[in-house]
Amino acid sequence: MKKIEFGEILNIYEYEKVREQKRREIIEIKKKRRLFVGDLVHLVFENRDTVWFQIQEMIRAERMVKDEEIQQEIDVYNELIPEKNQLSITMFIEIPDEQERKRLLPQLVGIHDHLWFHIGNKHSIRAEADERSKEDYQYGKAAVVHFLKLNLTPEQVKDFAELPVRVEINHPNYKAMVEMPEEVKAELVKDLQSE
Repeated sequence: MKKIEFGEILNIYEYEKVREQKRREIIEIKKKRRLFVGDLVHLVFENRDTVWFQIQEMIRAERMVKDEEIQQEIDVYNELIPEKNQLSITMFIEIPDEQERKRLLPQLVGIHDHLWFHIGNKHSIRAEADERSKEDYQYGKAAVVHFLKLNLTPEQVKDFAELPVRVEINHPNYKAMVEMPEEVKAELVKDLQSE
């Protein structure tokens, strides 16, 4: 999937004009790219549109106007755009109550190492967390956001398109499994087949 280039980014003034429309578009896009796994975890499968929007929102929030700052933001977020035969996943742990969050996050350390995708009865593939997620172990509590990649072989991509896909978290303190809805799977097949 093609990375975001500097020329695709709008300045703050131009972005403000289209922000509400773009926000509505991204909400619709994410509806087909979101998967809830149990009560506390939801996954968003990133693509160019979701990443572009995140870059624009960061530039807006931080009031960035310098080209080098904007380019740095692009470089960081481009890491979320999947390569061929790859899915890019943002894992969110959602615990609205602060006291409950303080209690549960230490119990969920390493949850990013326990996300599995089961393709039919043929393949079980573990998603791979980026280095930022691994800081959990150092700090003794799970972060609320994790970035992961799922790397597939061409055979697994073919089977992903044709067979049922189940997503599992098998952490010692959090176990959940869900079948991927066809609507979500169809979006991800497009990602996997794009150059």
